[in-house]
Amino acid sequence: MLVAVDHVQLAAPPGSEDTLRSYYAGVLGMTEVPKPPALAARGGCWFEAGSVQLHLGIEADFRPARKAHPGLRVRGIEAYAARLAAKGAEVTWDDGLPGHRRFYSQDPVGNRLEFLEPAGPSR
Repeated sequence: MLVAVDHVQLAAPPGSEDTLRSYYAGVLGMTEVPKPPALAARGGCWFEAGSVQLHLGIEADFRPARKAHPGLRVRGIEAYAARLAAKGAEVTWDDGLPGHRRFYSQDPVGNRLEFLEPAGPSR
């Protein structure tokens, strides 16, 4: 029986770790967590915010995920979108999901990210 999503992994090109750190920690406000030593040798980096964990793994033949994406629930979506935009990230609003406010953005290597918040009193 499934009980939770442990993490989501996205791919990134070799040598992009510093750029990823600037974005995931500096722009999104996540905290980098150390990778186990055996996995750290492969490159990449891991981040968390609350119970959300994103792993960025290095892929030699990297192609960004332009359709597939993690859906990241946020609180205070208007302020969060403003934060991303102020730090240079593109914010594209989409009203196609009933009962939610949501927008899409891309990380600095081109992976698509969705940010959403339930609309109305049930937040």
